[in-house]
Amino acid sequence: MLYLTIIGGAFVAWLIVAVLFTPHIPYHIEADVDASSDHFIHVLESICQTHLEHGNRVEVLTNGDRFYPAMLDAIRQARETVNLEAYIFKLGTVADRLIEALTERAAAGVRVTIVMDAIGSFGAYRRTRARLEAAGCRVAAYQRFTWYRLSRLNNRTHRELLIVDGEIAFVGGAGVADWWALPVGRHPMWRDMMVRIEGPVVSDVQGIFAENWLECCGEILVGPDTYKPHHRAGDVAAFAIKSSPADRSTTSRTLFQTLVEGANHTVLLSTPYFLPDHAFRAAIRRTIARGVTMTVIVPGPRTDQRWVRLASRRMYGQMLDAGVRIFEYTPGMTHVKALLVDDLWAVVGTTNLDNRSFEHNDEVNIAFHSEAVAARIRADLEADMARSNEIDRDEWARRPLWEKTIGAGAWILERQQ
Repeated sequence: MLYLTIIGGAFVAWLIVAVLFTPHIPYHIEADVDASSDHFIHVLESICQTHLEHGNRVEVLTNGDRFYPAMLDAIRQARETVNLEAYIFKLGTVADRLIEALTERAAAGVRVTIVMDAIGSFGAYRRTRARLEAAGCRVAAYQRFTWYRLSRLNNRTHRELLIVDGEIAFVGGAGVADWWALPVGRHPMWRDMMVRIEGPVVSDVQGIFAENWLECCGEILVGPDTYKPHHRAGDVAAFAIKSSPADRSTTSRTLFQTLVEGANHTVLLSTPYFLPDHAFRAAIRRTIARGVTMTVIVPGPRTDQRWVRLASRRMYGQMLDAGVRIFEYTPGMTHVKALLVDDLWAVVGTTNLDNRSFEHNDEVNIAFHSEAVAARIRADLEADMARSNEIDRDEWARRPLWEKTIGAGAWILERQQ
């Protein structure tokens, strides 16, 4: 018995050390690259294993009072298929409306396929599956709790996707929960963003959904009602970029760092969780040293993750000293995940600037090569900055002792958040 106790203790100690102290991958680009060049497009196509699709139409939807009605309208008009993937699916008013629309379409003969993350949507999956399946929906949980999946328990699908009839896709940071649509108690509605897309890139988004459905139940989606012929719908060029853990390197990390280090003039980032690791902080310093300006928008005190905010604020000094301008959004929680580079590239999706997104989660991002889309998103982010407090270096240094103390211990979240 003593030997088993010693072996068990040694295993737990090893696990803690491996989780908290495994060295970061020292990401860096091998040579300077210009984000405005044709070569840069070729680089992203190659390293992200994707293709720049031309002829898309894009609508940026600001906040839940715009994107939920648009999503519901698309579902209610579905003729053939509805594919929904959610990390967060919480019961409430929004979920009720969505389930009503999905079950009505399924009962009418539309093939409705739903993937919910087993952890992020735990309660909703258990309580809605029977109702959804009774109406004809196909429902699966991603990475359920089984003995043979324990080694992948930390891998979640963080993707938030809706694809209708293979022709319309919604991508962004919002899942299904009331806090994206209305005030909850004393907490204001969350600030967030989704994009509605039509055009050739929708088939690529469909394929990303198909990856998680395949993992859930082994079915490979191949039908012509799923993947539609490419038709020009607008004038926006876009990449659909999927990211899944492969050892500890992911496409989302490669995408974000390559874009930041390829910037010539400006980088504007909005992220709910700002925990860049050592290599990314070094990339930021290199970028600013070349004369690029960088601005970051993060949640203020009204955040859903107070410990993460403390861990993030711990490294503000390094970023401010490097030249980053940091704005804390004050009206409520901002969950916007957007990256603008040189007002030419705009990325919207599910990736946070933290280790969990970069090393553990399945993520999805759409990178738009479009000055018009970048300008539209910039307008939203500048409005957010106007309602934010810019962090002053001296004021940050005078933060309370309790915050400094707790922040020093919150560094462990840099590896798991």
